[in-house]
Amino acid sequence: MKVGAHVSISGSRVSSDDETPPYDDMRNAVHRQLAFGGNCGQVFTTSPQVWAQPELTDEAAEGFRSETEENLEGPWVIHSAYLVNLCTPKDDLRRKSKESMQAELDAAERLGIPYVNVHLGAHTGAGVEGGLDNAASLIDELDVPEGVRILIESDAGSGTKLGGEFSHLAGIIDRTETDIGICIDTAHTLVAGNDLTTPEAVDETVGRFDDEVGLEYLEYIHLNDSKHDVGTHKDEHALIGEGYIGEDGMRAIVNHPDLRDLPFALETPTEDGKGFAWNIEKVKELRDE
Repeated sequence: MKVGAHVSISGSRVSSDDETPPYDDMRNAVHRQLAFGGNCGQVFTTSPQVWAQPELTDEAAEGFRSETEENLEGPWVIHSAYLVNLCTPKDDLRRKSKESMQAELDAAERLGIPYVNVHLGAHTGAGVEGGLDNAASLIDELDVPEGVRILIESDAGSGTKLGGEFSHLAGIIDRTETDIGICIDTAHTLVAGNDLTTPEAVDETVGRFDDEVGLEYLEYIHLNDSKHDVGTHKDEHALIGEGYIGEDGMRAIVNHPDLRDLPFALETPTEDGKGFAWNIEKVKELRDE
């Protein structure tokens, strides 16, 4: 099973014992993933709250690649900065979003990471069709390195944000000439109006996704429970099995024949003394042999 967490790269070193050599920032991610019991996962290459470029030395990139190859089984994915808005009609925000995405794609190539994950963003008045057109044209202006794929993440669907409906995901695939994929966030999918609380509901939702988007585009899953119910459009993650998706829904997701072989990255909170290690172990308990 490919399961892990969104881990931090912060700090000058992470060492579990005196025999472990100092880790630079990127190798912190591998070390933390192992400490949580994960074998794949997600990272920010820099602060997601500001417009900043990844700062990677050759040593850091080479170390991250070798540590990953030696210790992990599943693929990493880079999550783009929160400020990126592919759908925006505003020229300055579009330029900054394009520069940020290009920097992440270049970093992914240096790090040997096959995916860069991004939200479509908000159309802010351009309308759904206009927003999707804006996003597609921006994506097609990017220089995507060989071996790297952009993943569009499903959204909770509040306000003018796009990605909450499967038709938005299908729409961006249809519009772009770039080979893009999809990352489904289970919490976002639930609150956007798709039931995931029972095996029957999961099967129906997966079937609709396949009909509208195509399972061949689904590359990664953000596995999160939700503190809010179906159709509320409120994005707040919960511990695995302790939210509105619940244990039955989570068990159905991680065992579904069309989903079980995909990599799962957790973005769950730390609450009641339960952090990533607890959540990853919970996922493994829900998985059938």
